[in-house]
Amino acid sequence: MNAPLKKLSELAGVVFDGVRSGYVPPKTLRISKKLRLHRSSKKSIDPVTFEVVRHALWNVNEEHGATIQRLSGSPVAMYALDLNPSILTEDAEFVYFGPYMQYMSGVTDTQVKWTLENRSDNPGIADGDMFLANDPWVGAAHQMDVMLLCPVFWQGTLFCWVTNCLHQYDIGGITPGSFCPSARDAFDEGILLPPIKIVEKNEIRRDIEEVYLRSSRKPSAVALDFRAQLAGNMTARNRVTSLIEKYGPETVKGVMRKIIDDGERAFLKKLARIPDGVWRDRTYVECCRPGDRDVHRVMLTLRKQGKKLTFENEGTAPQAGGINATYSGWRGAIMVALNELMCWEQYYAVGGALRHVEFNPTPGTLNCADFPASVSTAPVQCMEISLYPAYNVLSKMIYPDPELRKDVMCIGGTSQWPATIFRGIDQWGERYGYILVDPIGGAIGAFSHADGISTGGQARTPICKLPNVEHTEQSFPVLFLYRKEIRDSGGAGKFRGGLSAESCFIPHGTDCITHDTLSSGNAIPTSTGMMGGYPGAVNRYRFFRDSDIADRMKRAELVRDIDELKGKREELQLRQQDFSQNPSDVYAVLWSAAGGFGDPLERDPAKVAADVENGDVSAEAAKTIYGVVLGDPSATALERDRLRFKRIGKRSGRKLEGKPDLLATENLAVRGQRWSCAKCATDLGAAKDNYKAGCVRNDLPIEASNPIVGDPKRFIDPLPQFRQFCCPGCGLAIENEIALADDPVLKDVELRSK
Repeated sequence: MNAPLKKLSELAGVVFDGVRSGYVPPKTLRISKKLRLHRSSKKSIDPVTFEVVRHALWNVNEEHGATIQRLSGSPVAMYALDLNPSILTEDAEFVYFGPYMQYMSGVTDTQVKWTLENRSDNPGIADGDMFLANDPWVGAAHQMDVMLLCPVFWQGTLFCWVTNCLHQYDIGGITPGSFCPSARDAFDEGILLPPIKIVEKNEIRRDIEEVYLRSSRKPSAVALDFRAQLAGNMTARNRVTSLIEKYGPETVKGVMRKIIDDGERAFLKKLARIPDGVWRDRTYVECCRPGDRDVHRVMLTLRKQGKKLTFENEGTAPQAGGINATYSGWRGAIMVALNELMCWEQYYAVGGALRHVEFNPTPGTLNCADFPASVSTAPVQCMEISLYPAYNVLSKMIYPDPELRKDVMCIGGTSQWPATIFRGIDQWGERYGYILVDPIGGAIGAFSHADGISTGGQARTPICKLPNVEHTEQSFPVLFLYRKEIRDSGGAGKFRGGLSAESCFIPHGTDCITHDTLSSGNAIPTSTGMMGGYPGAVNRYRFFRDSDIADRMKRAELVRDIDELKGKREELQLRQQDFSQNPSDVYAVLWSAAGGFGDPLERDPAKVAADVENGDVSAEAAKTIYGVVLGDPSATALERDRLRFKRIGKRSGRKLEGKPDLLATENLAVRGQRWSCAKCATDLGAAKDNYKAGCVRNDLPIEASNPIVGDPKRFIDPLPQFRQFCCPGCGLAIENEIALADDPVLKDVELRSK
């Protein structure tokens, strides 16, 4: 570990300049006087003009993204939509994100601010310039997410920035595709580029481009993607200058300022309706390097005080192996949840909210790693494991307000990406390397008032698309046997989490495929439920060697599940490298499903019956988890009473009088200065203490959390538990925890009286 485990606010004398530690912009940027900034703006703009220009700016982002898709030949751009454009002010306040991969934009402002501080003097920032950047310590998710930053000038002054980010096929490193699961540090990974001027006076600098392309195994593909990014920026820049010519610079800048100011006012109105407090979440990453069987803790704390939110990662494990993320990655991940839960009506305009959000990380940890930690896998590991707990803490923060409560959303599917990294010789005799993008199909978590959405995508990419299997088969030497949603994968709850799916394929048109696996969340569920809800299914690899698939296909028999095949089952590890898949070998990958909301015993029995009929829930799970005896309401009532009694053994505790002062969660109320069950008013202790101490605690095996969860000892040595905290008076599941047996009970909710 390269830094003391102290929070940013506690460190003195440490320079957060993007060299050793992640770049943290100062309150006031140090910009060279050589660079003139356009500051003037109209304070009063008529509503019609405002709406016209506001929507025009939004459409600039839309056209920007569409241009990249049309010109890029990459399935990453076309199908996974692993890109995002942004518009920022001259000093790098966000005006708009695009609707694509959200955390790509979430790191853009730090990248632009670093450029303003470090490039405005030498080599200078001028009209017709663009800067290429992918350094995660400056502001990128990982090395493959390459940004192109374009300053937009008006009459010699820097008016604003248009930027984009696009995931690249390969930019070097020890593993084709540049996801490097066994990397010891950043020197085993792809090229690192702090912002570098690659376009000058509207011409590509060939010397810089050749250095960039030289690192790649697929230079022609990377060159094409660079030109797609270049065309996107040029299109956006031209559209912005056209708006300036039509409406005037002060009007367009005034609209930008008003978009940000309106977002700030809306955000503050929401904060004013929420009690002050502290909310915490804890989750885990498995296997930091090949052969590792340990579990690494990730903590997130959200503090709300008046008009300010502060996020911290204190308690997160030290950086380790090849799973880390940098400060900008952690911050960008949290901004995704902040944008979607608290700024959704602002249409991806998060700049105003950020004026009241602070990030106080602990450097040297998994999600605030110091250089030269390995970070190439960050978006599928420590960034995702940072993003999804943010949904939990923000949802619990807004729940006490009846109106904001409607925006609560549980963790979605693919909360840890089960990567399938494969390579070899394709059907045309060419070398290839790729990561299967099917897990983008994800699942949407349950809401406080409705079920989640099965294979509804990943919430972090609002308009993501699941590629057609035919597109994948056309591009790569594989033949899909099936892709299907998996019964019982969605987290159980009063409202059920969305189901995830499994993809299964064999080699086709090639003699062999070479694979690496890269995953976490296979032993411990990472799509945890909320407020009594159960977690979604874990990630799962299944692999059969020397199967009878050829005979099955000769008989024209469709394969509905890999377990129908004969063959030798092989347990793939979470970072297994260089294993071969021959034509008779069958590979399947299931991605994690979404978490459920509320106690499953509170779910409408008619909905459970419909789930069974639709194939979403098995009859066994309907009875054992939901307490529903199909077709028999009386037996269902008895079974649910039996299960509640089993949770608590006997009814106990005193009842509190009066109506609740507020609901802290779905099942937890505050009466006076006491916690209580929201259903039966049983006293759960003083509000200054952890309400869980007043609950009946059940430590269950992790396999009890979801029917898809298997024996964790296949992958890890520590023992995980599924902890249930139930009301002693009625047996209601107040909350659940996924925790290692040695970890203390989490104090997930603290409310401050006003």
